[in-house]
Amino acid sequence: MSDTAPLSQRIDKWLWHARMVRTRSAAAALVEAGHVRINSRRVTAASFAVRRGDVVTLALDRSVRVIAVEAFCERRGGPRQAQATYAVVDGAKAK
Repeated sequence: MSDTAPLSQRIDKWLWHARMVRTRSAAAALVEAGHVRINSRRVTAASFAVRRGDVVTLALDRSVRVIAVEAFCERRGGPRQAQATYAVVDGAKAK
């Protein structure tokens, strides 16, 4: 993460940086298939901009993850950097 991090980021790029998916193309496919909601609103465009404080709901492998956007990265980093980009919303379990 950087001090000059952007105020928003494409949802497909953010999902990939947060390590919710293995590839950016998988993130785009997940969004386009309608398996992503931002602030309770279904998003189908991989270019949709996500901002700090947004709540992202993901339908992944027979489970649902609810996370809040905390930060953005310019590059995909390791697991510790990825975990710093989101917070699990209360009541939702992380794997």
